[in-house]
Amino acid sequence: MPRSSLLGTVAALASAAVLIACGSPPKDLDLSLQHASTQGHFVVGLTPPAGGPAINQIQTWQLRLTATDGRPVSQARILFDGGMPQHGHGFPTRPRVTRELSPGVYALEGVKFSMSGWWDMRLGIQAGDRSDTAVFNVVLADGLR
Repeated sequence: MPRSSLLGTVAALASAAVLIACGSPPKDLDLSLQHASTQGHFVVGLTPPAGGPAINQIQTWQLRLTATDGRPVSQARILFDGGMPQHGHGFPTRPRVTRELSPGVYALEGVKFSMSGWWDMRLGIQAGDRSDTAVFNVVLADGLR
């Protein structure tokens, strides 16, 4: 077998193995961008940029944090983590909440999705004497900008 054919076969097998290992996201995946935090202390919402999530572009998202009665939660400390659960890697950048834009609305800067697939965005929230977490799922399709 010529070397180029062998390399092509190996590449095809590797691609198939990745598809089998990573598969499709779970069918019942919650893709809502607003919901209660894990312990119910807050209502958290994420808003992507106007053009929507994009691949290989650094983006700023907005995060809205309210108490369960709808009052904005100001001066919260919010930590970000996340990545691709099926691939076992994080974001290629270090997204972080940088500032409060208005009462309860925060800038989440440095978000970059490096490929299509299922991403999770995990938030650790500390506001006053309450702490909680929230997880959001985003699925990016092939062919996005």
